[in-house]
Amino acid sequence: MKLRAFHKLSYGLYLIASEHEGKKAGYIANTVFQVTSKPPLIAISCHKDNMSTAVIRNSGKFSVSVLKKELDVKLIGDFGFMSGDEIDKFNQREIITAATGAPVVLDEAVAWFDCKVQQEIDLGSHWLVIGEVQDSDLLSDDDPLTYAWYREKYKMFSPKNSPTYLEKDKLDEEQKEDEANAPQEEPKPEGAEPHVCLICGFVYDPEKGDPTMGIPPGTAFEDLPDDYKCPICNAGKDYFRKL
Repeated sequence: MKLRAFHKLSYGLYLIASEHEGKKAGYIANTVFQVTSKPPLIAISCHKDNMSTAVIRNSGKFSVSVLKKELDVKLIGDFGFMSGDEIDKFNQREIITAATGAPVVLDEAVAWFDCKVQQEIDLGSHWLVIGEVQDSDLLSDDDPLTYAWYREKYKMFSPKNSPTYLEKDKLDEEQKEDEANAPQEEPKPEGAEPHVCLICGFVYDPEKGDPTMGIPPGTAFEDLPDDYKCPICNAGKDYFRKL
C-alpha cells in the first residue's frame, strides 16, 4: 500500500472554534465537508484526546473559519501545533460571537459558518460531529487554502491527532525505496541541504529561503540568524535537523 496516495485526497484547511462555560478552544482541521444542503449540514472530524473536542461536545456548537490561501502561518502554528494549556490561542485575534454563542475567528478567513451540533458518530480515535448551519458570512473573494498547496509550499505533515496523520518514518522509508529505484541526482553542495523542524515537520529549503521570515533564497541553514524560528510552530534552530 502506497501511503503517499493518501496525499492525493483533496482537503481544505479550516479553523474550528467553540466555547463552553467561558472556556474557548480551537484547532486547525482539514476534514470539514458539507453533508447536505437541506438542511445545510457540515461535518467535522475531532480527535478524542483534543481539548477542543470536549468543548464542542459539551457546548453543542462550533464555528468553521475557511482560511485564505495566502495567510500568516503563525495562525496555523498557534491553533495547529500548540495546546490551549500552553498559550491563549485567541489572544489578539479578531473574534465575533455567532448566534449559537460560538466564537468565530476572522483573522485570515474568507468565510465562516456557525453550526449547532445535530449528531455525533464514534469512529474509534475520532468523533465525526455533524452540525446544522445557523449562520454564515462571506468575508472576501480570496482563494481558500487547500491542504495540498499548504503541504507543497511548507513541506508539512499532519499533526499526530489529525485524521489524515501518516507516520513520518514510514513515509520516509517509502520515499527512500522510490528514490533508490529512480535515476540518481548529483548531491547538493554543502550548505544547500534542507532542514526539517522536529516539532511540526516544516522544511527549510535554502533554495527557496523563507519569505515569511524575511530570509532570501540561497541562504544556507547555517547562515540563518541565531534567533531564527520555525514560521509554523516558533521552534528555534536547535530543533531542526538536516534531511
